[in-house]
Amino acid sequence: MKKKLMKTFGKLHLWLGLGSGLIVFIVALTGSIMVFEKEIDQYINSDFYFVSTIGKTKKPIDYCTDLLQKEYSVKKITRISTFNDPKRTLLIVGKDTDDQSIIFAFDPYSGKILGSVDQETRFFSIVLSLHRHLLLDDIGKLITGTSCLIFAFMLISGLILWWPKKIKNLKQRLTVKWGASFKRINWDFHSTFGFYSFLFLLTISLTGLVFTFDWFEKGIYYFADGTTKKLSNKVENPTKTDPKLNKTAFYQTIYNQADSIFDYQGNIQIRMPADTINSILVLKENVEKTIPFQSSAAYFDKYTAEIIESRPYENFSRGDKIRRLIYPIHSGSIYGYPTKIIAFLVCLFALTLPVSGFLIWWGRKKK
Repeated sequence: MKKKLMKTFGKLHLWLGLGSGLIVFIVALTGSIMVFEKEIDQYINSDFYFVSTIGKTKKPIDYCTDLLQKEYSVKKITRISTFNDPKRTLLIVGKDTDDQSIIFAFDPYSGKILGSVDQETRFFSIVLSLHRHLLLDDIGKLITGTSCLIFAFMLISGLILWWPKKIKNLKQRLTVKWGASFKRINWDFHSTFGFYSFLFLLTISLTGLVFTFDWFEKGIYYFADGTTKKLSNKVENPTKTDPKLNKTAFYQTIYNQADSIFDYQGNIQIRMPADTINSILVLKENVEKTIPFQSSAAYFDKYTAEIIESRPYENFSRGDKIRRLIYPIHSGSIYGYPTKIIAFLVCLFALTLPVSGFLIWWGRKKK
């Protein structure tokens, strides 16, 4: 019975691996690139993300948004990102007359535009799109999500197949016999390093399921809170029509209120609603915390800039807190460079698994 079960696992491991190998290769390759996205992008485009001189006072945010709308054909502001680091630029995302999203970088002290880039065609946006849905939108998202699910099974079945029948053979399974034939080295490389990276790759693949499958995300909330209900990122706007108030300091007023409500050092992001119903969402990330993405939320009237509701991070449910850990765990950024390096290395190893696995199968097929 056990022998038959192992044979079944072996066949599933083989054919599922061959079927999903190319997708796993693409996702692992793009994932390894995305691990150090921030560091690479900021190094290559330092003038876009950092100012050359730190001034004494900053221009009001509305000075910059007005400049975009008056002189750069920006018809709608969608997102504003400010940073606690005084060297960082102010980033504003706006849509032009062709409905294209453009990211503008401002010197917050002088109000001068330092550069702009199309949000969808920037290099890392394309890499992310390739990583999440192969540039194929919903159908691609389903393909990568299914491949991610298969990869998780591959890891578990691979561990079962790797596990030695006798404990005395464990040492042999934990080392690569570098002096052997290429066929033996390839098999050892595939299985041995697969064991060492098992836990990390399983964690990355399972957290990746959240970005594809709604049922998996609901499962996290049910496990943590006993309900599938999650904290909504939307709050309905109480004011239904624009009262035509003086909005010369509209965004700055929202920023100042959010900054004072949450009394800690942090990066603040203002998100405009995509519809006509909901209010403005403001997130303030606590940069004093070791683990990133611990952001409190506040909601503001999109016509009057009045506070509607505030939700400190401490009041979030366990499910919401776990959900906000998914991205830093998946990307390896949860504990900074140590976990990023681990994520980068295991992703590089993951892209070799379809290749080494194919060579193992091809060698047996020839034999």
